[in-house]
Amino acid sequence: MKPRAVSADALFEHHRETLKWQWVAGQTASERRFDDKAVSEARSGADLVGYLNHIHPYRAQVLGAREVAYLQNATEEDCRRRVARIVTLEPPLLVVADDQLPPAELVAMCERAHIPLFATAASAAFVIDVLRAYLSRHFAERTTLHGVFMDILGLGVLITGESGLGKSELGLELITRGHGLVADDAVDLYRVSQTAIEGRCPELLQNLLEVRGIGLLDIKAIFGETAVRRKMRLRLIVHLVRQATLDREYERLPSEPLFQDVLGVAIRKAVIPVVAGRNIAVLVEAAVRNTILQLRGIDTYQEFVQRQRAAMLRDD
Repeated sequence: MKPRAVSADALFEHHRETLKWQWVAGQTASERRFDDKAVSEARSGADLVGYLNHIHPYRAQVLGAREVAYLQNATEEDCRRRVARIVTLEPPLLVVADDQLPPAELVAMCERAHIPLFATAASAAFVIDVLRAYLSRHFAERTTLHGVFMDILGLGVLITGESGLGKSELGLELITRGHGLVADDAVDLYRVSQTAIEGRCPELLQNLLEVRGIGLLDIKAIFGETAVRRKMRLRLIVHLVRQATLDREYERLPSEPLFQDVLGVAIRKAVIPVVAGRNIAVLVEAAVRNTILQLRGIDTYQEFVQRQRAAMLRDD
């Protein structure tokens, strides 16, 4: 899914309370957006903001005390030239931080070039951290998968599977066992870094779980705030299948851990057959605990193989 563009006006309003900034100049360019070229070339949204420099154009530029001093501590002609050079960077916006007074020449230039200029008392480092975090999420690659996304023992677990196998009912049972719901039915997934996938619930489905025969349940209202989560990092996919599917498509005892590609990131996967009489919730918890061991470097299957080899050597 193509990331949504973000305007200077939206960025200003979203962080008005956090950064307590003022719109100093360039208000006629409230719809100015990040350049498509910059978005496509950046490794992540975090690359779209940084200190004022002449190396990376099309980025939001942050001016701290040193940068403001650089623009002012020179002859009048040099100051004018340094400020004018900023135009060649084509920044979507400028932010003067560290409680610095924006230079008059910079304000005038932003008005002429229609570049939004914000000013804040917050430190330049804090402004960069806030904007980078926001832009990383905003421009992250994203997709939507069908399933139930939960926090199980501190691990983000996506429960997927064939239709009619009771994924939502399983989610409800896990909630009663003290685990947390992130999303049911549709899960929005974002690649927030080269190795991390973050899952969130679409706003329309927030806190809701659909159980066949009962309908929609408001999990937060029924079980309390501790039963829901806003977001989680996806670490494990539990795929529910019928026994016939397991026998046909999967090994009973796989020699290597299973993985599934999600937005270019390999996510660990466990396949559990759904058979009448099995306690699937307990099996899911066991799969999660086993994954935690694997993440710590403990591989039960490989330990078994080593035991087997040692026993064979003893017999020889």
